[in-house]
Amino acid sequence: MSSEIAPKKSLNAVVKQIGSWTAISRVAGFVRDLVFAHFLGAGAAADAFLVAFKLPNLFRRLTAEGALTNVFLPVYSAMRAEKGEARALVFVSEVQTALLLGLTVLVLLLEYFLPFIMIGLAPGFADTPERLETAIALGAITLPYLPMISLVALWAALSNAHDDFTGGAAAPVILNLCLIGAAIMIPVYQEFSGEAGLLIVMPLAIGVLLAGIGQMSLLQIRMRKRRINPGLFSFRLSAEARRMWASFLPAALGAGALQINLLVDTILASLLNIGAISWLYYADRIAQLPLGIIGIALGTALLPRLSALEAAGKPDGVAAEISNGFKTASLFILPATAALIVIAEPVLSGLFLSGAFTQNDAYLSSLALIAYGVGLPAFVGTKILQPAFYAAGQAKLVLKISLVSVLINLCLSLLLMQRLGHAGLALATSLSFWIIFIWQAALLRRQKKLDFTAGLFMVKALMASLVMAAGLIGIRMYLTEIPSFSEILGPRLQLVLLVVGGLILYGGTAVILRIAPKLR
Repeated sequence: MSSEIAPKKSLNAVVKQIGSWTAISRVAGFVRDLVFAHFLGAGAAADAFLVAFKLPNLFRRLTAEGALTNVFLPVYSAMRAEKGEARALVFVSEVQTALLLGLTVLVLLLEYFLPFIMIGLAPGFADTPERLETAIALGAITLPYLPMISLVALWAALSNAHDDFTGGAAAPVILNLCLIGAAIMIPVYQEFSGEAGLLIVMPLAIGVLLAGIGQMSLLQIRMRKRRINPGLFSFRLSAEARRMWASFLPAALGAGALQINLLVDTILASLLNIGAISWLYYADRIAQLPLGIIGIALGTALLPRLSALEAAGKPDGVAAEISNGFKTASLFILPATAALIVIAEPVLSGLFLSGAFTQNDAYLSSLALIAYGVGLPAFVGTKILQPAFYAAGQAKLVLKISLVSVLINLCLSLLLMQRLGHAGLALATSLSFWIIFIWQAALLRRQKKLDFTAGLFMVKALMASLVMAAGLIGIRMYLTEIPSFSEILGPRLQLVLLVVGGLILYGGTAVILRIAPKLR
């Protein structure tokens, strides 16, 4: 006999909790990128580390923000409702054992074939042997982070199912803090080791491993506090565990469409000028700020709720939850999109212009940021819609859509990079995600799990965003026309002025249109 295990917190409360921790993580990530830009700029050493970190970071995105959570939570929610919590925790132990053993074998294989893998990830590195050798050396150290973060993702999903979102949301903070400390240690390492080549970034690789240890410790503490710690090993696979793993690959490819498209960007960018990988990285880091705080928070909060509704046989509640998600998202994502498009260069100059990061780097990164900004609403919209498919056990459908988008992204990338360079790669990623979003929305509408109750609210949010965008253009033109005033302020104060002006314009318009959130 099944029983519904209803969430104790409202969607907005959960989004606020996850979003708060994600905001802290993004601020820490911003500080991390400031340190990266100052010490490394957008040169060969930065390119080498970013490629070396690509594989473990890809798995971090797939597991912590995608596939593993998407396939695990619906099955766990159903087992918990139908067979009780004790049996559900045995299932967790089975998944945990298979995950750890499988990824350990995978890491060993990756380590053995690492030189070939690095050539595949960055074929352009073949023309710069030092970049390639550095990426291989760093990758050998960062790869063990892969099973660590995957276990963290599984434990975070388990905690989320028990209405505890703190551990999973706070874990990225640890990664950013460890990388900040490691980046600061680069000059110290350089002085004591005498290293003068690209391997000066070795502390960053070590920082990745320390972050994995810290993240695992945090999640273990959270689970023990909730008394939901599963057994360490279980070498049998129940029917539920086999079913979950059978759906993992389709879910991984489906949920990882954005990461696969970004991986395509990195591979093709390695064929362009030195620095192209780094320009895309800095642009992506800014675009990931609203995506992480709102998009990932909404997706994380929606999945256990929609899974519980499906397990309880209440699909009629899905449309209402998705509608609430779109209202929350539009309030923050539409103005963020407008801002990224109209003030991309001031943002990058104000944040990163220091040390090895030049004005030219800021300009070239801003081109990619504008292109990513075009796709931001689609990135977030997809994060909101995908949980509905996973909760209903339709991972293969998501896979089908995502594979088409990856193919379209590849074709568009090869076409657009010829004329627009690295910015063309970013634009191709954005356009491919608009295709995913529209396709998924049409399917959910046909299944009667998507309605237009949030439409008027979203139109008002768009109007307020356009008013803000017009104001930002005006402020920027004013600063540009008065060079002396611009020089006195400097790039950082100019950015502060733009941000404050944008907030006032958007907030005032939102109040007039009656869409501003109530302060409590």
